[in-house]
Amino acid sequence: MSDVQAIRGMADILHPQSALWARVEQVIRGLLEHYGYQEIRIPIVERTELFRRSIGEVTDIVEKEMYTFDDRNGVSLTLRPEATAGVVRAAITNGLLHNQRHRLWTSGPMFRYEKPQKGRYRQFHQVSVEALGYPGPDIDAELILMTVRLWRRLGIEDLELQLNSLGTPQARAGYMAALREYFSRHEASLDEDSRRRLDRNPMRILDSKNPQMQEIVAGAPEIRSWLDPESAAHFAALCALLDEAGVAYRLNSRLVRGLDYYSRTVFEWVTDRLGTQGAVCSGGRYDGLVGQLGAPQTPAVGWALGMERLVELYGLGGGQPADVAPQVYVVAIGDAAWPSALLLAEALRDGPRPLRVEAHCGGGGLKAQMRRADRSGAAVAVILGEDELASGQAVVKPLRLDREQQSLPREAVAAHVAALLEEAR
Repeated sequence: MSDVQAIRGMADILHPQSALWARVEQVIRGLLEHYGYQEIRIPIVERTELFRRSIGEVTDIVEKEMYTFDDRNGVSLTLRPEATAGVVRAAITNGLLHNQRHRLWTSGPMFRYEKPQKGRYRQFHQVSVEALGYPGPDIDAELILMTVRLWRRLGIEDLELQLNSLGTPQARAGYMAALREYFSRHEASLDEDSRRRLDRNPMRILDSKNPQMQEIVAGAPEIRSWLDPESAAHFAALCALLDEAGVAYRLNSRLVRGLDYYSRTVFEWVTDRLGTQGAVCSGGRYDGLVGQLGAPQTPAVGWALGMERLVELYGLGGGQPADVAPQVYVVAIGDAAWPSALLLAEALRDGPRPLRVEAHCGGGGLKAQMRRADRSGAAVAVILGEDELASGQAVVKPLRLDREQQSLPREAVAAHVAALLEEAR
């Protein structure tokens, strides 16, 4: 079976790394509950047209990166490259948008065919948070404040918040014309992607990652001069709210994001601790997307964070994994003890304080089982042998405390173990 290998760019997440993931996921879920966001679970596969209409034809994602295939009925399907379009589609098809407001979140794997590198995989994982039906800058600010609280709970530092406003599509028409005129003067120096985008969507050139394009991009006109009054007021109010909350940020007029559905507010949290892949969390407002997909116009805003990068930052900052080791290891000596040992393990899991219990399976003598108990990380071993079976008792042996082992009636084991675990905390 040596030829059975993982697909390039799709990584296995093994213990103990998976325990770091579990801790980060626990913190995120708790945070979102505290802000009143409800979980939604959406399909991994959607019709290709959904992403073409929402993300935009002239984007790297649609042009180069989507995993697209025809099903047996000839319908073009795509593995989701991001979650926002799927959440909006779900809201439309399930009737969630008529005179309603929703705070939603989802998580899971996304897929993009791009060059695998540190922090970037072809199957990667995101948490996506979306607020549908909210028009004002207050919800923009809340979403950013939520991320600030998340970094604090995870102990992650050295992240920079970058902000920009893209205005409305109508107001951007003048800016697009100015960009087209500017980049046309430099057409001979543009790379192939930028020349292709020059006529269709010159704003995408600002998103170029080609180092040789950065000097040309730096000289391009800035969008703030073309903002409509309402967008300018919205952005000023957002900045004022962040200033009042003491949130530091940097205005970045080149920040346009890689998806066409954004309007007005866009933002990114970036770091220099992960090499060139510095964006950890990105988002913004997409007021036109719902209408673009055929439903009544609905204001919306959200963000998405990359779990691979976030978990790496959490680990670099000394973050601790979720405690998934068993608290109790049940040892059974002799064939006659196995049934009672398994039932005792079940009783410990059912107690007033349910415990994480690993019952030894596979046979072995006392010494071998105690070695396994110690390696498991359990704080306590509970031992059943022939004598204990005859007396209706069990031996409770602390493994991480300087306490003597005790022989107790089996019905008293759960309470005694809980007391030992409390002492060991």
